[in-house]
Amino acid sequence: MLFLYNLFVVFASQALKLVAVFSPKIKLFVEGRKVVFPTLEQKIKPSDRTIWFHAASLGEYEQGLPVIEKIKAKFPSHKIVVTFFSPSGYEVRKNNTVADVTVYLPLDTKGNAKEFLTLVHPELVFFIKYEYWLNYLSELKDLKTPTYLISGIFRENQMFFKWYGGFYRKALDTFTYFFVQNENSKKLLRQLGKANVAVSGDTRFDRVTAILEKDNSLDFISEFKNNTLTIVVGSSWPKDESLLVDFINANKYNAKFIIAPHNIKAEQIEHLKNSITRKTVLFSERVDKNLADYDVFIIDTIGILTKIYSYADIAYVGGGFGNPGVHNILEPATYGVPIVIGPNYSHFTEAIALVNLEGCISISNKKELETNLMNLILIKVERDEKGHICETFVQMNKGATNIIMKTISNFELL
Repeated sequence: MLFLYNLFVVFASQALKLVAVFSPKIKLFVEGRKVVFPTLEQKIKPSDRTIWFHAASLGEYEQGLPVIEKIKAKFPSHKIVVTFFSPSGYEVRKNNTVADVTVYLPLDTKGNAKEFLTLVHPELVFFIKYEYWLNYLSELKDLKTPTYLISGIFRENQMFFKWYGGFYRKALDTFTYFFVQNENSKKLLRQLGKANVAVSGDTRFDRVTAILEKDNSLDFISEFKNNTLTIVVGSSWPKDESLLVDFINANKYNAKFIIAPHNIKAEQIEHLKNSITRKTVLFSERVDKNLADYDVFIIDTIGILTKIYSYADIAYVGGGFGNPGVHNILEPATYGVPIVIGPNYSHFTEAIALVNLEGCISISNKKELETNLMNLILIKVERDEKGHICETFVQMNKGATNIIMKTISNFELL
């Protein structure tokens, strides 16, 4: 099976080069990996002491950030290396200031794993939530490098728990400790004979509560909002927008809308703007505009949605009509904002919990969307109650980072 795995990785690497000709995203994926080893050779000396964090994409990076910051403070003389698998993570956070080196993770071949670990020579390794690259894990095991999984999630349908998943189960032997989000994950690992596991919770709660301590003001959003009830639509996809546009166009209430699409390609932004009949302005057009005069503000840039949520009276979080499902609902929740999402949220424990607690509303069609948004707009008591549920839920679930740091504090670097 390991032979087939390695064969597949080699095949995928060649196939991606062909796909890159037609796909800008895959081109970033392929081209970005060409400079990884030269970058590591330039930025890491053999005498440097390093700690490596791996994140699949942007969400995992944000999830791991509280631990990265704590580790950086605990080991200030070490260089922090952060790797991404996906362009949607690397391209957004390649210039982050918490890491000393940020690169793509080379594809998981035996040769790449050996060369990467030789150049980085980490003394501690953290994988965030998931991504179990077998050759990297095998090399780390041989090197006896302390390796941790943080904010892990395990489900019965994963390969570890299938009769044919023995080679994947063996890879788990690399981990010094598993920090998982829930009791079910702990139970599943225990079934595999893993006693080195603790339920720490989700570090994203620590990440989003830390947001409250920062300056989240945006003058242009304040000008647009103009003390008017505002609905923030975050990380929306075309399916979300197709339901929302009719509601926006027929808006009979004193409400404004801020839309921050997941994809900000010019043609998609233009299509969205043209579908809205209310007075609409783009972020890229905001200069010299009296923003208070507009009803809809489309954010055709990235990196400011978290701050924009601080201005929301109601939040709609997109992705719930697609796969794998809804995007990050914790960012609006931490501000005490009631949330509306689509029907696909079963892979996200925080969404399941908030829907059950009734701080978050799941809708399946346009009528349900209209009914629930109308109620939240018109009934302030309901809006405040659901927002309070969201805020309390976030505050009650923070603390995962401290559990992780306390457990690994017994480890002393040589």
